[in-house]
Amino acid sequence: MKITFATTSETGNRASNQDRLATFVGQQCAGFIVCDGVAGVSGGETAARLACEALYASLSEDRAITPQQTVNWLADINQLILHEQQNNPALHQMSTTLASLFIDCQQLQAWWAHAGDSRVYHFRRGQAQHITRDHSLQQQFQDAGFENPGINTNLLYNALGTGTAHPASISEVLTLEDGDVFLVCSDGFWRRLSQAEMEQALRMVTSPEEWLALMMQAAAGQQKQDNLSAVAIWMGSPQDITLLQSIADSARFLPPRH
Repeated sequence: MKITFATTSETGNRASNQDRLATFVGQQCAGFIVCDGVAGVSGGETAARLACEALYASLSEDRAITPQQTVNWLADINQLILHEQQNNPALHQMSTTLASLFIDCQQLQAWWAHAGDSRVYHFRRGQAQHITRDHSLQQQFQDAGFENPGINTNLLYNALGTGTAHPASISEVLTLEDGDVFLVCSDGFWRRLSQAEMEQALRMVTSPEEWLALMMQAAAGQQKQDNLSAVAIWMGSPQDITLLQSIADSARFLPPRH
C-alpha cells in the first residue's frame, strides 16, 4: 500500500522552535515522529532532539518491527534523557512530549505511542476513529467530569524524561485499510483546530500537503502562541473516499466572495 506524507513546523510566538519531527518510509517499516520539548525548564529542545534522533535511528534500520520493540525503544530513550540530565546539571529537568506512528509495511498494520499532550489522530472514511488521550492534568479533570477546571492546559503528568515508570502509552494494533489517514502533531497544532474542522478539511483535498495547508489556513486567524508541528500520513488513496462534493460544506475554508 502506498504511503504518502507531508510535514509542517512553525515557531509561532516563541523565541525558538523546540519541536522536532522525523519521518521514515522503508520496505519493512515506516515511522512518523513529533517531539515537543516541554517548556518552562531548560533543555526541552535537547530532549526533543535526543528522542527524535534515537527513534529515527532505530526505524532507519528498516527491519520488521513489533509493538514490543517500540516499547523497548521508548524505554531506552527515556533512560537516555535521564542519563543526559545527570551529566549536565543545567538540563536536569529537561523532558519532551512524543507522538509517534509505527507501520509494519509487510503486514499492513499500524500502532502509535504518545507521551504528554502531543497527539496521534486516526481517520477512516473521513471520520476520526482514534485520538490519543493527553497525559495532562486538564485531561484528568475532564475525565472526572470537570469540563472547565480552570487550570493551566500545559501541566503534564507524563513525558519522556520525567522518570515515570511508564513514560509513554501505546495503542492496540490496527489493521490498515486503503484510505486510512493519520495526523501526528504537537499541541500547538491541534489546539488551533477542532476535530470537526480537521474532518471537514480532509473532505476537501487530494493530498496530505493540501490537507495540512488547508488546516493551517483555517487556523491562520488565531494567535500562534506555541510552536506547532504536524505530519499528515495517507495510506493508499483517501481522496477517493473522502473528497467533499458539496461547496456549501466547504464555506468555512473558502475565502469570502466580494
